[in-house]
Amino acid sequence: MDKRLRELEEEQRRLMEQMEKNESKNKYKYKSAEKHESNILLQFVIGLLLLGVGLFWIFQSVKVTSGFSSFYSIGGCSAPNGTVIIPLLIGIVMLFVMEKKIFGWIVTGIGTAIILIAVITSVRLHFSGGNLFNYVLMFGFTAVGGGLVLKSLFKK
Repeated sequence: MDKRLRELEEEQRRLMEQMEKNESKNKYKYKSAEKHESNILLQFVIGLLLLGVGLFWIFQSVKVTSGFSSFYSIGGCSAPNGTVIIPLLIGIVMLFVMEKKIFGWIVTGIGTAIILIAVITSVRLHFSGGNLFNYVLMFGFTAVGGGLVLKSLFKK
């Protein structure tokens, strides 16, 4: 009986040592996992910062102008600016005159869309003069920042 008790104590001691070894290994695994998560968060923040700086720099380098000579042209002839408001006015009149208002709403929506498209297409974007180094930096910041953000978002 005494021999059997010693064997059980020895087996219990070995099991306890194995559990302690496993716990020490798991501690390192958890620490490395926490470190890995903080690295991903740091990459995301740095990427977001670089992306923001790059986009801000690009937006500051672009000059926006608009030309109100003619919003659109059909074939070789360009139409006057006031014609883009005609579908909107027709749609508003249809809302008050017709019983089925759905057609009036459709024409009003189309008229509003034509006006928005005409305004957007009249805008011209021009890069301000600068040197190649600035362009490489601003587009580089944007590319690196976007890459870091995407990498940290899609990391498993």
